[in-house]
Amino acid sequence: MPIIQSVERALKILDLFDEHKSELKITEISEKMGLHKSTVHSLLKTLHEYSYIDQNPDNGKYRLGLKLAERGNLVISNMDIRKTAKKYLLDLSAKTGQTVHLGILDGREGVYIDKVEGEQSIIRYSRIGRRLPLHSTAIGKVLLAYQPPNELEHLLKNYNYQYQTANTIINEAIFRKEIEKVKEQGYAVDEQENEQGVRCAAVPIFNGKGRVLAAISISTLISRVNDPELQIFIDLLKTSCNELSEQMKYGYE
Repeated sequence: MPIIQSVERALKILDLFDEHKSELKITEISEKMGLHKSTVHSLLKTLHEYSYIDQNPDNGKYRLGLKLAERGNLVISNMDIRKTAKKYLLDLSAKTGQTVHLGILDGREGVYIDKVEGEQSIIRYSRIGRRLPLHSTAIGKVLLAYQPPNELEHLLKNYNYQYQTANTIINEAIFRKEIEKVKEQGYAVDEQENEQGVRCAAVPIFNGKGRVLAAISISTLISRVNDPELQIFIDLLKTSCNELSEQMKYGYE
């Protein structure tokens, strides 16, 4: 099936925006896309007409429109796993005081589809919809580790082991050993591999066929949660995710 160039370009424009670049000038978009400003302007005009792009009246810069939030919330609200997992997220956050995330695999990245802020947590970098590197996050490691061998090979082929912190694993051989360890122990930990000072633990959720559906993680600060406390959190995670997996055996492929 042929790709329609104008649609592809419009989607690539939307992908330019993230938490680090929430607003862009038309010249920046033009440079990043490698397109003439007139072409970019036409694409932006169409996206703006349908509310997928907005323009800041104060500085003239472009930003993502509310239509994306509307559509994104519609997709997330229809996910059975999110509805079923909610009470477990609330319970884990209440018991630990930490921020808890629910994440799924999307292409070669993870993505948060729900979260509950912890009363004792000061971590504020995350948000629902945020995309996650697979190699440097606990959720990413778990989602990778339990993929069928052929899927795992596909995901790791030419994977970009982007450097995040001094602890990030950027060597494929070492990373493969890491995900084998994850499978053996039934959980993953990232030791300040994605965010300096932040340590996360994650446990998988399976369907009735033994396929990993999602993962739940707990985010902690090294300065506030020690090793024994983290192990208690991991045990709580395992209990919750085992119960969730039992529930997801029925009616979720």
